Amino acid sequence: MATIRDLRLVPFRIPLRAPLRWGKASEMAALEHALLQVELSDGSLGQAEVAIRPTIYGETLGSVRAGLEYLKPRLLGLEADDQEAIRAVLESFPCNLGLKGALDLALWEAWARSEGEELYQVLKPAKHRVRVSYILGMASEEELLLDARMAYEAGVRVFKVKVGRDLEEDGRKIGRLKEAFPDAELYADANETLSPKEAERYLLAWKEMGLLYVEEPLPVEEVEARRKLREKKILPLIADDSAMTPKDLRRELLLDTFDILNLKPARTGVTWTLEMLALAREKGKRAMVGSQAQSSFGAYQSALLAFQQGVTEPNELAFHLKAEGGFLDFPTFRQGWLYWEDLVEARFDEGAFRRYALE
Repeated sequence: MATIRDLRLVPFRIPLRAPLRWGKASEMAALEHALLQVELSDGSLGQAEVAIRPTIYGETLGSVRAGLEYLKPRLLGLEADDQEAIRAVLESFPCNLGLKGALDLALWEAWARSEGEELYQVLKPAKHRVRVSYILGMASEEELLLDARMAYEAGVRVFKVKVGRDLEEDGRKIGRLKEAFPDAELYADANETLSPKEAERYLLAWKEMGLLYVEEPLPVEEVEARRKLREKKILPLIADDSAMTPKDLRRELLLDTFDILNLKPARTGVTWTLEMLALAREKGKRAMVGSQAQSSFGAYQSALLAFQQGVTEPNELAFHLKAEGGFLDFPTFRQGWLYWEDLVEARFDEGAFRRYALE
């Protein structure tokens, strides 16, 4: 079997059409990410996008570079299909989720190509289409409507709305979205901004507004409060920050704190995403594939996992619409759906990537 010969990192930058704002103070104006490349001894190449999120995972480009240098001598020479050995190396290096998720994805792609296949041929679909959603950040009402109109015209029919700073303002924005797009569905992402005392009032209001569900209304450390909030069955709760890893997920499943698991291949690669999906499925939980605000290439690799058995909810596969360009021609959404037959036609564009690469 081919072995791991080299690991490389190429930073890139793609401006966004407008800044994305979320949580209490986070803002992003461009995709300042990196392309991670894994080369095997037979020349097979696997690639994945490192989503660098200092305010979420504590990773910067500098820390990603340092992390890769630390892992490199421990991974070089390992057989590409030795998942046990590779996983042992990655899991002995705590945190660094963006780096490790990308490494795992790139290793899977390199291994697939070494076997004469593409990643989509290895990750066989359980369905022929999936629903997609689009993330609306915190913005003025007019900015929000313009952003939603752009995504709607691109075929999106489900929106995730960043909420939690002001209930009255949330209500106005949600009302205008529902008026402008009566056939669209909405759900909320509170990004841990609520306190246990106010959460029930907010969820009751959001339910009255017709939202589907709400993601992480409470801080992660408020485990007991999240369990009690779910018991009230006001709105289904989505676990994201509270279930970043299989270890986190096992805790949340034991305490029964959520209804829907938001899986993010950008931080869990293929290996841990599939494991977490299986754990959630065994406990009767629903699942979606979420975005870590990636380019069209990152969205493509995440989309491959959205077609797996047990993914039941709309998937956040449209963030790349916010970007001014990209290096993979992502397929068109058709009335709210992404079709497998369209997805597998997408290809990485080396020439386009060079336009955004920083070195």
